[in-house]
Amino acid sequence: MIEYNRYSWWHTVFSFSGTALPRALGRVAIFALYTAAIQFIVEVGTYVGWFTEQHSISLDPIAHAVLGSLLGFLIVFRMNGSNDRYWEGRSHWGMLINCSRNLVRAGGANTESGLDLAGLVTGYVIAVRQSLRGSRDLDEASAYLPDNVLQDAERFGNQPTAIAAAISAWIVREHRAGKIDGVMAVYLEELLSRMVDAQGGCEKIQKTPMPFVYAVMIKQLILAYLLTLPLVMAERCGWWSPLLMAIVSLGLFGMEEASVETEDPFGKDENCLDLETFTLTIARDAGQLATPRNS
Repeated sequence: MIEYNRYSWWHTVFSFSGTALPRALGRVAIFALYTAAIQFIVEVGTYVGWFTEQHSISLDPIAHAVLGSLLGFLIVFRMNGSNDRYWEGRSHWGMLINCSRNLVRAGGANTESGLDLAGLVTGYVIAVRQSLRGSRDLDEASAYLPDNVLQDAERFGNQPTAIAAAISAWIVREHRAGKIDGVMAVYLEELLSRMVDAQGGCEKIQKTPMPFVYAVMIKQLILAYLLTLPLVMAERCGWWSPLLMAIVSLGLFGMEEASVETEDPFGKDENCLDLETFTLTIARDAGQLATPRNS
C-alpha cells in the first residue's frame, strides 16, 4: 500500500511508480500507432481521390458516443466492485487487529500464560496472511508457535484453522485450571470467533474473483471502441487523432488496470494492503499487552 501526500497535487499527478501507467503504456502506444496508420490512409486516400464526401470510411459520432456511454457505465461498475472488495478486505483486517488486541489483553490480564496466547495469536495472523497469498510457508510463524501447533498446522488444509483450534484449547485449559471463569472464557471465544469470521471474509474475497463474463465484456467493448474511434476522428481531427487516441486509451486502460489491481487486496502489488505492517502491528501489541508488569 502506497503512502502519499494527498495534499501534494503536482507530486501525485506526475507519479509513475504505483500507477496504472507501466501496465497500460504498451497498449496505449499500439493504439496511437494504429490511429496514425488510419490517419495516413485517410490523408493519402483523400489526396489521390479514394475518399470523397460521398464515399468515406468515417463513422457516425453519435452512434459511437452511445457505445462510449455504455462502456463508461461498465467501467464505473467494475471500479466500484473492485473498490468495495478492497475496503471490505481492509475492514476484515481491522477486525483481526482489534480482536487480537482484546483477546490478548483480556487473556493476559487474567492468567499467567499471556505470552503463550500472544504467540498463538501472532502466529495465527501470520498464517492468515500467508494463506491469502497462496503460501503454506510458516517459517515466520514458527518463531511464535509451539512445535506441536506447527506440526498440526502442516497437516491441515487450512493452516490458520489449526492455530485457531490451538487458541481455543488454550482458553479451555486456562478455564479448567481455574484461571478464568466461564464468563471470561465465553468472551474470549467470541473474540476468537470474530477473528475466524474475518478470516472467512478475506477468503471469500480472495477466492471469488470478479465474474468472468463482466471482465470479458469490458475488455471486448474497450477493444471495439478503440478500434473504431480513429474512424470517427480521422476526418474531424486530422493529425491530432493519434494524440487524442493516446489520451482516451490511457483513460480506459488505466481505469481497467486500477480495477484489476485493487480487485485482490491481499497480493504483493504496490497498491495492495500492507499485510506485513498489519501483522507486525499485531505482533508488537500482543507482545506488549502480554508482558507482565510490576504493580
